[in-house]
Formats: sequence, C-alpha cells, structure tokens
Amino acid sequence: MAERLTTQQVAERLGVKVETVYAYASRGQLSSERAPGGKGSTFDAREVAELAARGRRTVVRPPADEPVTLRTGLTLIEHGRLYYRGRDAVELAARYGFEAAIGWLWGHGADAPVALRVPPATAEALARTAAALPAGIRLPDRLRISAGVAAALDPLRFDLREQTVLAAGSALIAGMVEALPPTGPLPGPDATLAARLWSRLATAAPAPEALACLDRALVLLMDHELAVSTVAARVAASARANPYAVVSAGLGATDSPLHGAASSLAYRLLGEVLAGGALPVVSDHLRTGRPVPGLGHPLYPEGDPRAAALLEAVARLDGGAAVVRAVAEVEAAAGPAGHPALRANVDLALAALALTAGLSAEAGEVVFAVARTPGWLAHAVEEYREEPLRLRARGSYTGPRARGTTGPSSAR
Repeated sequence: MAERLTTQQVAERLGVKVETVYAYASRGQLSSERAPGGKGSTFDAREVAELAARGRRTVVRPPADEPVTLRTGLTLIEHGRLYYRGRDAVELAARYGFEAAIGWLWGHGADAPVALRVPPATAEALARTAAALPAGIRLPDRLRISAGVAAALDPLRFDLREQTVLAAGSALIAGMVEALPPTGPLPGPDATLAARLWSRLATAAPAPEALACLDRALVLLMDHELAVSTVAARVAASARANPYAVVSAGLGATDSPLHGAASSLAYRLLGEVLAGGALPVVSDHLRTGRPVPGLGHPLYPEGDPRAAALLEAVARLDGGAAVVRAVAEVEAAAGPAGHPALRANVDLALAALALTAGLSAEAGEVVFAVARTPGWLAHAVEEYREEPLRLRARGSYTGPRARGTTGPSSAR
C-alpha cells in the first residue's frame, strides 16, 4: 500500500504552510483523499516527493497572496534584547572581538575566529583604485567602490557553496578596510580588523581601551535581524547574485539618513550639543519639524541595549564621561524623563564613540557598514539554501490601464 501523508507532514516535507498544500491540491499539483474518519486529507507520498524534486529544478511558489516569511537562524530580537544564534549580543561583545564574533555568527563557534585577510594581488589593486579616486571622495563611497573592484578580481565569485562564499567574504571585509586611505599610524600585519580600521578613521594611535571600544561596536552592529539593508542583501541572494553583489546591495541600502548614515546626523547633533548645550540644539530641531537624530528604536520600546552597552564603554574612556552626559542631556531635552522612545539608540552611541575617540565624522557610517557585512554574508548563505527568486514581490497597480483591459495583468 502506498504511503499516505497528512497535510502537516506534506507541509513539513515541502517547507511550506498548510494553506499552501491546499493550494497545490486545488491547482491539481497534488491529489488528496479524505482521511479515515473524514477528518482532514491525506496525500500520496510519491506525488509529494515528485513535487519537491520539481521544485528544486524549477520553482514551486506559494500562491501570490501568501506573504513570504524569511526564516533565519541567525538573529533574534525578543523582550528588548538582541541575540546572535541564541547568545546575547551584548554579552558576546563584552567577551569577544570582531573576528571571534564572526566565527560565532557563521556557525564556527566563538573559539574559531575568522581570519580577515585580503590576498596581496587584490590588496594591490584596491590600493591603486583608491589612489586614483579624486580627493574628497567620502569613505562610505570608497567602501562601495572597493566591493565592486574586489568582485571583478574574483573569477570564482559565482561559486555559491558556503565555504567559498565565506572565504570570499572574509577577504572582502578585510579588503574594504584596506581600501580606505590611512590617516594614522598603521598597525602590524597581525593586527585585528578593529586596529586596521582605526588607522583609517583617526590620526593618532589608539589607547587599548578605545580600540576595545571600537571592537565592541563592530560586534554589536554585526547583524540586526531583517533590517532594510539585510532584506536588500537577501533579495539579491534570492536571485543568486554572487556574495560581492549581495554586499553591494546591502551597502546601497545603508546610504540613507534613516539607516546606515543616521550616525553622521547624530555626530553633528552631538557636536553642537557639546559646544552649546542640548536645549537650544534640540529646540531648533523641534521648531523646524526635524526629528532629533539618534533617539528611539521601534524594536526596543524600553531602550536600545546596543546603545546602553556602547555608551557604558565610552564613559570609561578619557573624556567619555562628558560626552555620555551630553547624550543624557539630549534625551532629557527631547522629552519627558525616562520616556523609552526618547532614549539614545546605537546611532547616537556611535557618534559618542567617534567624538570621544577623535574619529572622523564619517566613522559611524563606516563602522556600521563594515560591521554589518558579515551579517549580510551569513544571510546570503541562508538564502542560497532557499528556492531561488522566492522574494519576487507583486505590485498592486494603480496607474491607467490600456483600453480594453479590465483585470490585473500578470508579471514575471
């Protein structure tokens, strides 16, 4: 007797919702029979296996009106906390550096730090490209250019096997930093990525505590569930774009005052507050209808834990206590004391780090982009395991129709 499967079993084998199984049956892709006793339906296991095989060769999509849920085992935001693979991100950042945290996020374990090194030939090409760019090119723009150059130099970039993707990603993360022009003393060849990045953002060598603070910021920003840049990266991966293109998609989405560039606005605000007090600066924003940058986060109604952890570390640096007090003054001037929506978010905390440590005004944007790159790569690896092109959205057309048409048009 042929094996019969329940609706739930079919859904699990196909990786879809129960409602989708019924849709397959209604469209003739699966045949069903009433289960003994008349409760529910059963399906032929061989038909299910054939449908699953066809889905791997072509694309078996759910009905167009069923929303796509992006499954991820990487990051969870729950009860006001951020977790990487089940581990509190704040705790991870306190104990481990960026390389070890990447190892954890990529599933290797925190005791298996990822070596972030760029091949010599690629480093030379990135250096030549950087030298050829006109003076005044912003550092975030240099990051985007370096991703494109690194892609052009990798003939194996379309090898989407996990090991190859992560190896290319490790070199890309290092290459993005190497492509930034040095502004301070260069560290030794075995220096951490945080130390190499510092030499591109500051003119003076770092104190150990300041360098550790930058390393902590990189870990805290490594991933943030399905932020807009991560969604952009996963959409690219869904189309089987190579990992460099995935990172480029993420970098493109960060070039926004509402996302990766928000820290630059917070930097300017905090600098004005340190120079003239919080009340007139915040008042000017409110009077002109501008939001006060660096305050609040919709996913953390009780306050951003990344900001709290980073500000705690900044307060221990030379001059940091005064900057952190200025952050508190911004919170107080913006609204009622203790109002959770008006607490500092990680953008304002990044600005506090940059101002305390003497980093450039663009440092927050650069740190955000470099830190988020291993997260985009981890999401790409997850998306490469899914059905291709599953993230193709459908539009609801509101424009004029051609004469003689009445119904919605199909889109590919």
